[in-house]
Amino acid sequence: MAENPLLALADHAASWRDRPMPPEVEHHARRALIDWFAALLPGCLHPPATLLAAAMAPERGTGRAICYVDGQPGSLRHAALLNATASHSVEFDDIYRDAGYHPGCPTIGAALAAAQSRGASLDGLLRAIVAGYEVSCRIGVAVQPSHYRYWHTTGTVGTFGAATATALLLGCYAERTAHAIATAATFAGGLQQAFRSSGMSKPLHPGHAADAGALAAIGAAAGVTGALDALHGPVGFAAATSEDTGKWGKALAGLGQRFAITAMTFKNHGCCGHIFAGLDAVAALRAEHGFGPDDVEAVHLGGYGPTKEVCDRPEPGTEQEARFSAQYCVAALLALGGVRLAAFEPAALADPRIRALSRRVTVSLDPELAADYPGRRAAKVAVRLRDGREVSRHQRTRKGDPDAPLSDGELAEKFTELAAPVVGAPAARALLDSLRHGDALPGLLPLTANAPPRRAAQ
Repeated sequence: MAENPLLALADHAASWRDRPMPPEVEHHARRALIDWFAALLPGCLHPPATLLAAAMAPERGTGRAICYVDGQPGSLRHAALLNATASHSVEFDDIYRDAGYHPGCPTIGAALAAAQSRGASLDGLLRAIVAGYEVSCRIGVAVQPSHYRYWHTTGTVGTFGAATATALLLGCYAERTAHAIATAATFAGGLQQAFRSSGMSKPLHPGHAADAGALAAIGAAAGVTGALDALHGPVGFAAATSEDTGKWGKALAGLGQRFAITAMTFKNHGCCGHIFAGLDAVAALRAEHGFGPDDVEAVHLGGYGPTKEVCDRPEPGTEQEARFSAQYCVAALLALGGVRLAAFEPAALADPRIRALSRRVTVSLDPELAADYPGRRAAKVAVRLRDGREVSRHQRTRKGDPDAPLSDGELAEKFTELAAPVVGAPAARALLDSLRHGDALPGLLPLTANAPPRRAAQ
């Protein structure tokens, strides 16, 4: 390899300190920030963030970075850890499809904390977010799809997004940004087993990534050096976590010309993205043929690898397992009309009608769809109705993907739906307007007295 990918990525990242910001890129960075807050705010009411916030309050430290989980200012790393964790808890966070990665949680979680800590401008925050997305999404492309066999990409690759964004906000130029990325490589972690069963570890992955990435950047800004071949070396990050030392030609293609943040998926369902195409297909068939939940005798979902491997869960026991159960989510869509936050409340999880419907849903691996993954996330759905009709649909993409994006209006509706119950409608409207058009950093957002109760541990 003629070019060190780490140095190329660091050079590009540092250029965002002062390069012209194309209006399209700024627009998409603002969309990413809006979507992050939409996922964050309901997550502030859920474990594990609520549990951690209480447990770690004595370790808050001093500073101006806001922990939105409890509404208190403190240190950069404390806020980054808790906010990134909360923003991944209700499974509404963004996706970079080609890397199988949620960049917003760790990258924005760390970047906003760093910006608040240093009193940066909103422009500075947006530039750091763009740089963090560029570096981490491209590293994700270099190690996929084999990385996803064992690793949770948001926990691993997210560390690079957090490190890069924080480094820019701490004033690092290319050399020290490179060392931040290099040190971040040694901190990256997050096992996929964490979301193939029960437990609360999964949201901690982006929390750890945000914290570890911030630490790497703080160290680099102070002069701490890292191994600059940490990405592509024979025992480096790619070699340790994928099938080779990295597909760097593919990852670096279009660097400086095409920007990852302009190709984000914003979730239209509150569950695992590997179920989305199936849900979109069922919704389209229901709208076209006019059937209701009581009309359904059986549903079969054919999907790509992770749809079968991760989301074939006929009898989920917990909220997290339900968010990763294709059977449960299809049944919730049929019974409730959508897979939103209400689908995972205790009443829904115990609803006998949803449970009965879920037992009529089967999942299999479709070889054609598997061959197109990860570049395309599709599904083939067949529904057998009690009146003898059989209807089917090949869903070739997901609502929210770059080729079928949420409009600005749809994104605003998502934000309002998720944010208003937590902070109140007036505060939600003001925040949305500021994120869309303003030039000031987001500040404190106290939870309202009418916010839903904080969820107990499951």
